[in-house]
Parts: sequence; structure tokens; C-alpha cells
Amino acid sequence: MSTLSAGDVRLALDLPSAGPHPLTGRTALAAVLGYARGRRPLRYRSPNERDGRWVQVPAFGYDRFDARPVPTGPLGDDDVLVAEGLHGRLAPGDWAAVRRALDEVQPTADALVDRAAGRTFWDLPDDELSVLAEPRTVGAGLRTLAELPQPQPRYVLAALHHRRPDLVPLLTRATWLQTVPHLREGDSGVTAVAHRELRANASAFAELERAVAELLPAAPLTRLRLHDLLVWLSGTLRLPAAAALGERTEEWSRAGVTGP
Repeated sequence: MSTLSAGDVRLALDLPSAGPHPLTGRTALAAVLGYARGRRPLRYRSPNERDGRWVQVPAFGYDRFDARPVPTGPLGDDDVLVAEGLHGRLAPGDWAAVRRALDEVQPTADALVDRAAGRTFWDLPDDELSVLAEPRTVGAGLRTLAELPQPQPRYVLAALHHRRPDLVPLLTRATWLQTVPHLREGDSGVTAVAHRELRANASAFAELERAVAELLPAAPLTRLRLHDLLVWLSGTLRLPAAAALGERTEEWSRAGVTGP
């Protein structure tokens, strides 16, 4: 049995977009496990039953999104279904609009991958997220995707993130509201805020990414996804609930986590 030492979880994450105080490694790891493994009670009654019964269902979207197989080939129907697993079902008209958008953004998605040239989002130089280096930067491409008509941006970016979780950041209204106050002059968009925080906390995110990969080997999470997750949990006031659920998981017990 592998045990995570106290030092592994004592590396604090200083994420201004998540709040004014650093997150301890222990809290961050517990929250991620809560997101991945946490369950909540739901009263269920099928049409042929007189009485319902309580069942335990996933509290968050890990199984519906992060753990889903990655589609292959050009962007298509399966990518819309994956994105719905994170953001919810689309009405028929919106589903068709997102599906068309995936066809339209395929060249932009391919250009992002080519521009990154094998580098991860957090390894990109600062110029790639600056308007001063545009056009054709990664930041410019991501801003183009974020400017699609609603509700396309969050679904398209979810589909692209699932394909390249080390390169394409997610976008929700909650995380946008958390990050936009931290924009600096010259930033190509809110993704520049995530890029700065990932680079400023490189050691802590490397340790958290390693610990999560050890505890969730079937579907580990990149540090780009971990950053998005911690900002989203903090901004939606779900962080304490997720951390409490995480500390009740089998993975937490097996890990023998210590430290603050």
C-alpha cells in the first residue's frame, strides 16, 4: 500500500481566483477525491413502483465527464454527449447548434494543437496568453472559442478539453466570474489568469497531480483540470462539502493522508 506523506499534502496552493487564502494540500486533495468519488442520496421511484427508495448517486460530474472515454476522429456527436455530461442536457435546437459549432471550430482546434507543438498549457510561454504576441497564439484561439454564441462556448470547450485536458481550459460562468477580476493589461483572456496561477504554483500542482493519479489511476486529472475544479468548487461554495465527502472515501483511507 502506498502512503502519501505529510509533505505531499502540505504544499499550499495560492490561487487568488479561488479566494484570498491559500488552499492547503490536504484540503485540495480531499476536495478532488470528493468530486470524483462523493455520493449523495436521491429518492428514486420507477413508474411501476408504489413506493420509492433511497439510492446513492454521484454528487459531481467526474463519472459523467472526466472518466468518459475520449472520442476519436473528427469532432462529432460523441463530443456533444461528453460535454452534456458536464454541463447538462441541451434542448434540441441548442444541441444542433453546438454540433454545428464543433464542425466549424475544428480548424481552430487543430491550430491550437499545432501551435502548442506538444507543450502542455502550463508549459506555454507567457507570450502565448498575451495580446502583444497575437495573432495565431494559443490565447487568441481560446478567446475565439469563448466568443461563440451562447450556449456554445462552454460545451465546445468542454468537448475540446476532454480531447486535450492538458491544453484546453474549461469555461463556466462561475469560473469566469472568479477569474475576470484578476485580468491584467495585455492578457488575451481569462485563460491567462489560470496560466499564471498554474506556473506560480508549479511544484504544488505537480504534487497534487501525482497524488491524484496515484489514487485515481483509471481516470487521472491533469493539473489544468485540477485548477479549474478547485476554482469552481470555491466559487460555488461547494469546496467544504467536496472535501468532507473526500475524507470519507476509500481512497482517502488507503492513502493514509496526514498533515494540515
